[in-house]
Amino acid sequence: MSDQAEAREDFRSQRMESPEGKGLARRAWEAYSAAANRVAGPTLEPIVRPLARRLAAPVAVDLYGFWLCWHLEGGFEGLREAGMSRSAIYRRLKLFRKHFNAHPDEYQMPGVSIDLAAYHRGETLPRVEVKS
Repeated sequence: MSDQAEAREDFRSQRMESPEGKGLARRAWEAYSAAANRVAGPTLEPIVRPLARRLAAPVAVDLYGFWLCWHLEGGFEGLREAGMSRSAIYRRLKLFRKHFNAHPDEYQMPGVSIDLAAYHRGETLPRVEVKS
């Protein structure tokens, strides 16, 4: 085999056991992670958990808003017409599916109904003044 032919060798026919290959790196990482969590986990838990909660709230609000806009604007193409980039939509789709285990088109938010006709007519509720 020539040098050029070796450089173009196609490895697709030489399948590995899994996408992890033989799993050597995965096993090494899991061993390290388990040891590190035994030592640092109890120390870091009080620091990490409140931070995770603070960071999770904005993500949840973004995903709820994304779900609502998905339905109000008519899905992917509607969001594109509203000005969202394809990559922004795909990022949110991935996050939504990861956290809600469903596509926003199929997900029904408990307790929420959408009046598309009212939305598209531009109806708003009367303002209520709040006295302090």
